[in-house]
Amino acid sequence: MKVFSGFVAEKAPTIRLPESVVTELVPIVDDLDELKVTLHILYRLQQTRGPVRYVSQRDLLTDPLLLRGLESPAAIRRAVDRAVARGTFLQAEVERNGHPDVIYLANSPHGRATLEALRRGEPLPTAPPQPRPNIFALYEENIGPLTPLIAEELKEAEKTYPAQWIEDAFREAIALNRRRWKYIRAILERWHAEGRTDEERQRGLEEDRRRYIEGEHVRH
Repeated sequence: MKVFSGFVAEKAPTIRLPESVVTELVPIVDDLDELKVTLHILYRLQQTRGPVRYVSQRDLLTDPLLLRGLESPAAIRRAVDRAVARGTFLQAEVERNGHPDVIYLANSPHGRATLEALRRGEPLPTAPPQPRPNIFALYEENIGPLTPLIAEELKEAEKTYPAQWIEDAFREAIALNRRRWKYIRAILERWHAEGRTDEERQRGLEEDRRRYIEGEHVRH
């Protein structure tokens, strides 16, 4: 059994859910994977900004956090299909960035109105660019409470590395269940020293996985 380490400090980010999620939806969900996907999509919708709140299928099937709980894109797809069939979410086929995709909307008055507009042929409204989460938020959401020493290291890292690198380093560490700043910092230092193309990024991730499996990484 995997054990939960407990809730973090009171200042940790929180999300709000409609009361009906707890009183009406959760009691009738009879599949664990469906429940995981449902809560995850509701979380993602809370983080979305713009005229239409939705989650794309492409993003769900590659989400590291969701893959930790369901282990494969096929399992995610099955669980989402159950949630759509139950009526929790609405599904629509759209074109995003010149490519076909599937999006999921909450089954709310706004979601239903958006779905009807899409069926009439109206384009999916373009959301404004979302600000990248700062490094403090990434740390608190994925590792835990900040300490003064860690805060200073994070400030220095934010000055040294591109924001996209920092996000990707957190994402790779989470995918490997290595939720430690020292591990994330080591990824950034390697990219800085060796350069970082898409091929090198993938090769580095595979090397990290190999070392982790073989026990070469020192636990901190």
